[in-house]
Amino acid sequence: MSFKTKVCDLFGIEHPIVLAGMGGVSTAPLAAAVSNAGGLGVIGGAMMGAERLRAEIRRTKELTDKPFAVDLLAPDPDIIRPQIQVIYDEGVKIFVAGLAVPEAFIGEMHERDMTVVVMVGKVRHAEKSAQAGADVVVAQGTEAGGHTGLVGGMALIPQVVDAVDIPVLAAGSITDGRGMVAAMALGAQGVVIGTRFIATHEAAAADCYRRELVEKGSADTVRTRCYTGKPARAIRNRYTDSWEGRSEEIEPFPIQAMHSQQAGLMSYAGESGDGDPDQLFMPAGQGIGMIDSVKSADEVFQDILSQARQVCASGPLRA
Repeated sequence: MSFKTKVCDLFGIEHPIVLAGMGGVSTAPLAAAVSNAGGLGVIGGAMMGAERLRAEIRRTKELTDKPFAVDLLAPDPDIIRPQIQVIYDEGVKIFVAGLAVPEAFIGEMHERDMTVVVMVGKVRHAEKSAQAGADVVVAQGTEAGGHTGLVGGMALIPQVVDAVDIPVLAAGSITDGRGMVAAMALGAQGVVIGTRFIATHEAAAADCYRRELVEKGSADTVRTRCYTGKPARAIRNRYTDSWEGRSEEIEPFPIQAMHSQQAGLMSYAGESGDGDPDQLFMPAGQGIGMIDSVKSADEVFQDILSQARQVCASGPLRA
């Protein structure tokens, strides 16, 4: 059974499964593994300087000959111009805007025959993205890990599908084949998956981060501004609890994120060794309750596809 949709042709991929461009986590090994499995791997470049991003792009090219994308946060065009130039120089054909509509770059990206994808959490953001020339939008429900909005996926996905005339992908705690089928039943042409791929061997994640993803349940996340200054869903811990009732003290993005970086709270990618789970920023969606083991990215990918096919062939499955 094939799940091929318009986005498969647009991206040049076999299956409509896209890796979330998680900054610090979605580096070359994970991006390449998802692309090699037949989906779209995405490098999460939000925390990378220009030369680090160039190195990750080149390493990804060494690991796969399949299409892949780069994700950057775009609230201020001037901040990411050096990274955008690297994307141009290296011939990356798919760009994902993980935060804000990249209006300053869409025209030139289209001149370069690039495809532009924009993450959105509201219908009006999807409409704005389409009007600005985006080729695809991702309707991300509040269940998602990392920076996320307030609207639940079951409500957001079909409303975005109805609001725009471009392909819509779905994101937000989609961790298995049942979630993929459900999202596509709501009108999405594919899915973007993040949290489940963190619990893989290829992900750049601290050991304590992976352990928490396996051990925690759906009620163990919180949407908080305390790490970055923007609302982000992460695993609840002693540090997030310490900010309850003190939201007025949180600095805006990116100042709060800089404070967190200086305090060593943002090393969830494991670059400083294992971290302290009571303090560390560990972005995660509410779907963590369905993660029970660490596997290879290819195993996770094939599990999703297999279950999706089984659901379509025989009806709902129990976990």
